[in-house]
Amino acid sequence: AELQVLERDLSQLQNIAPPFPRIHYDVAVDMINKAAAAGELVPGYDDPVPAIEWGDDFGSPHETYVAAQFNKPVFVHHYPTQVKAFYMEPDPDRPEVCRSVDLLAPEGYGEIIGGSERMSDPQKLLESIHRHELPEEAYDWYMDLRKYGSVVHSGFGLGVERTVAWVCGLGHVRETIAFPRMLGIMRP
Repeated sequence: AELQVLERDLSQLQNIAPPFPRIHYDVAVDMINKAAAAGELVPGYDDPVPAIEWGDDFGSPHETYVAAQFNKPVFVHHYPTQVKAFYMEPDPDRPEVCRSVDLLAPEGYGEIIGGSERMSDPQKLLESIHRHELPEEAYDWYMDLRKYGSVVHSGFGLGVERTVAWVCGLGHVRETIAFPRMLGIMRP
């Protein structure tokens, strides 16, 4: 009933049922580049799908195009290590990709969840901090968490506002923030 007040097209939400498609980053890049070569348009944009090189992170048009191919949320996994956070565990069989996943929402809302297996080896973690050219002292606290050992573990982050924007069919994520700060409006 509440979504009807917002005039949300409820038919778009009826596709939200498992199983959700799962595709490898490599497959998504191939899909994007085939669409770019064919001159396909990004759904909801007047622009053609932009090509992407392997190893680049997806922009909004890429995420929109991939999710539109399934018309429901889709998991894209095994992104290149170089475009993800320093703490994401590389795949031991293919270290140039990490054990990561993004959940892309349809209708142009993009990534709503990002997750990964976290590095549990302190030495590998320190090497990754250096490889990403991050200041070691800024992550002392993070390294201290592993001082007495660690276990294999994973985590994820959910973009609450973006998820609410998608479910409610809102035009912009700022419409989901109770007290937004915008140019000229710094106080709630």
